[in-house]
Amino acid sequence: ESRPHRDVLRSENIRLVPVAELSGLRVGPKLLQYVLKVLVQSVQLLYTLLRMDQPSYILLQNPPGLPSIAVAWVAGLWWGSKLIIDWHNYGYSIMSLSHGRSHPLVLVAKWYEKLFGRLSDYNLCVTDAMKKDLWVNFKIKAVTLYDRPASYFKETPLDLQHNLFMKLAKDYEPFRPRAASPAADRSAFTQRDGSAGSVRKAGGRPALLVSSTSWTEDEDFSVLLRALEDYERFIEEGAELPALVCVITGKGPLKDYYNGLIQKLHLKHIQICTPWLEAEDYPLLLGSADLGVCLHKSSSGLDLPMKVVDMFGCCLPVCAIHFECLHELVKHNENGLIFRDSQELAKQLKMLFLDFPSLEGKLASFRENLRESRQLRWDQSWDQTVLPLLGSRE
Repeated sequence: ESRPHRDVLRSENIRLVPVAELSGLRVGPKLLQYVLKVLVQSVQLLYTLLRMDQPSYILLQNPPGLPSIAVAWVAGLWWGSKLIIDWHNYGYSIMSLSHGRSHPLVLVAKWYEKLFGRLSDYNLCVTDAMKKDLWVNFKIKAVTLYDRPASYFKETPLDLQHNLFMKLAKDYEPFRPRAASPAADRSAFTQRDGSAGSVRKAGGRPALLVSSTSWTEDEDFSVLLRALEDYERFIEEGAELPALVCVITGKGPLKDYYNGLIQKLHLKHIQICTPWLEAEDYPLLLGSADLGVCLHKSSSGLDLPMKVVDMFGCCLPVCAIHFECLHELVKHNENGLIFRDSQELAKQLKMLFLDFPSLEGKLASFRENLRESRQLRWDQSWDQTVLPLLGSRE
């Protein structure tokens, strides 16, 4: 659906093999459609894998694991390859969000993941909680490999911020200056001086709040929308808070539904837009923002939101909705805040933005804590955790 990051496209060690998207399987009962889709995908994926050069390892992220785990296992038998499953969540738990935990499809999916998951040679997982659950419930031994940001997730220099904002301003009104300005080279957030050519933050700029989503059932964005309505009310009641630009990126099945809710809001001090960004622009946006918001509620309670990992890579403080093992990533009152409902989120937004854009206060201290944490990057984490695991088994 989107062009991969240019680092992937330019790499001599990566070869992309596209798999055609299935269409035309919308005849008959939904259960029959689903079974036919799985069967066709199985043949399609196995055919694609067996046409490749013989791999030493097949690395598979789950979910999605139906039918890819079984197909990868069969291909591994054919090639004599080792199968590595990287457990980011359980597919059956995601399926249960729309069907319920007792639905026959969900029960079959759980049985399938348990059976074929145990046929893998190595297993990675994203939290210690998932590592424990895999052993207790599936008898699968895994190694915790925390998600880490890629090297291009970092704070964005001011001149690149300005270039990004000017680019987005062509298509999205919230990035344009609210008041008429004689400066042609100005966005809602930045301005380039004509004489020196240097970029500075625009005076009276709004705060930039960013969230990202796949617009699915495990993220309830009405929580954020209600919090924004409360924030608007705080301003109307006299609180000295900045205007907000709220950018929600991503594609997914519920995007139109939430866009409909957004259009019904009557906000004077808050602008909301829902763009789809190029792969290169997304890290730049995170590195330019003032605050991130995460509404990911794990379907299993065992995975961590990758979006927060990327935000932390950009030293962007986060407000994240609570679930069981979130504390393995978000340290409340150190690198961000954890909330449980829209009222609590609204209070946190008010507290964090009361002194905006001052370089003091909670927001600034969270950012400084992230800078000083010296987080491992993805390649460093892989080298430290996975390579010794593979080397010890050779």
